[in-house]
Amino acid sequence: MAKNFIRGNLTRGLNAVRTADAAGDELIDLFIWRGEAGGQVEIETEGKEFGVIIMSGLVDVQCGQQSFRELGGRASVFAGPATGVWAPPGVTLRIAASSLCEVALCAAPSRAEGGPQLVTPSQVVHKTVGNWNWTRDVYTIIGDNVAHARRLVIGETINLPGNWSSYPPHKHTVDDYPFEVRMEEVYHYRVNPDQGFGVQCLFNDSMSIREAYIVEDEDTVVIPPAYHPIVAAPGYQVYYLWILAGYTDRRMRPRDDARHAWVHAAGQMARGMGF
Repeated sequence: MAKNFIRGNLTRGLNAVRTADAAGDELIDLFIWRGEAGGQVEIETEGKEFGVIIMSGLVDVQCGQQSFRELGGRASVFAGPATGVWAPPGVTLRIAASSLCEVALCAAPSRAEGGPQLVTPSQVVHKTVGNWNWTRDVYTIIGDNVAHARRLVIGETINLPGNWSSYPPHKHTVDDYPFEVRMEEVYHYRVNPDQGFGVQCLFNDSMSIREAYIVEDEDTVVIPPAYHPIVAAPGYQVYYLWILAGYTDRRMRPRDDARHAWVHAAGQMARGMGF
């Protein structure tokens, strides 16, 4: 199995989907907690900042001495914007379930300071981006709206059946601000209906990286230093939780593949024509 692809195999309890190898210059940890009413999970954030994304269900979240009650409530990741909590390093993070729930815990090494921050669905930044069959809905949960975050940018994207996203192809593999900022990225996928699939493409300018994965419900891909467009199979919505961690800077400055950046102009033409 290719090292970038993690097959979905989630069970009840805390699932360590991806644990970063610091010696390998990796940053992002991803855990998925599947809880039931009355259950709880506790994590010491230690030297990492965390983004807690409530994928479904209703939970209470305690960060150190601060508590947030009755968070979430959506039936699935396809049922509206998420609720999130940003947690700083050096606190105990405790999540208690009031119902069946699924919670993503995303982490990266950090020296961030300041208290935890709740992000409600109304504070999630929603944009419909692209045109024609590369239109998609992008929801930024932890971004510029979380002042104390130093490493993480986290959000959700939903592709309609047959539509592309992360398109035009872009990358964030080198520090060349303001044109590009180097960031590690992990995608975690869900599919509606769940027997469907999407295709995750990965390639670089020299084509020394030239890969594609059929991604199904609950799969994960660690994005290598490459362009990374994805397409949903006809008949199926594809969702992905995207987790970015900046090596030196968390400002979003992806660089488009110059060969395909012209489609931005095609999109402007489409809007001018009323599409």
